[in-house]
Amino acid sequence: MAREDTDRLAPADRVALLFDGTRRRTRALVTPEGVALRVDIAQRGERVGAFLLDVLFWSLATAAIFVALLIAGAGGMEGDVLTTIVLFLAFLLRNLYFIHFELAWRGRTPGKRICGLRVVDRAGGHLAAGAVVARNLTREVELFLPLEALASVAAANGVAVWAQLATFGWIVAIAAIPFLNRDHLRAGDLIAGTLVIAMPRRALAPELAEDTTDYVFTPAQLRAYGAFELQVLEELLRQGRSQDTRRLHAEVAAKISQRIGWPVPVPELDHERFLRAFYTAERAELEREQLYGRRRDDKDAARQRSTR
Repeated sequence: MAREDTDRLAPADRVALLFDGTRRRTRALVTPEGVALRVDIAQRGERVGAFLLDVLFWSLATAAIFVALLIAGAGGMEGDVLTTIVLFLAFLLRNLYFIHFELAWRGRTPGKRICGLRVVDRAGGHLAAGAVVARNLTREVELFLPLEALASVAAANGVAVWAQLATFGWIVAIAAIPFLNRDHLRAGDLIAGTLVIAMPRRALAPELAEDTTDYVFTPAQLRAYGAFELQVLEELLRQGRSQDTRRLHAEVAAKISQRIGWPVPVPELDHERFLRAFYTAERAELEREQLYGRRRDDKDAARQRSTR
């Protein structure tokens, strides 16, 4: 891309070009803290790649179950009975696979984790269990049931051509939905109110760090948050000074103080300095932990680690 074209890009697009080599579509999500956080929309190819990895993983698990059944003596069953059992177990496994991991890993499956993707609430709130269940059960109607119907129609004799075309047309229509909206949402995302975003592994901004000794935080206090919350704080500190940002500084400083158990109220004129000091200390703590192979993606991961 030419230099003059790059200069006309929004700052978020220039950052994406610098770190990822591509211009990503972004969207602003308002966090529960009231901070507008710009997130990168996952590209269609990334979502397909993550899905294929997940299909590979649960297919291997299904194959392992099939082998275990044969070893356990199920080989003596009739072929139709064994096929029905395996198909039923495959149905349970693929649904439990996606639902379990997206609930346990806060919007990630093994495939999404490898590809750096994550499911979030489209309104910026907490990813609800009902939304995870809805978006994954919808996949059955979107893809797997039509594929099974198409396979059975193709295998049957004397099935009308219109039935084959109707099934194939359903698959094509569902597959076209991510190409018809700006956020690359599939039908399950539209129903569940979710969004798949890219989580690039970018370094936190060193220019926002300050060498300040006015505020000293203990390791226990710094373990209250993770990298995601620190990126939210970074977005807030990058915003220009205004009445709205001063109000947000006060609200976020109060939330952080309450969560980490800060002993005294932060002075009104010192909110930004407190936040920058916390950003500096938290950033150093996360980088230190990464040297030892430990990652804290968000405050939920921090809470789980602190309870172990």
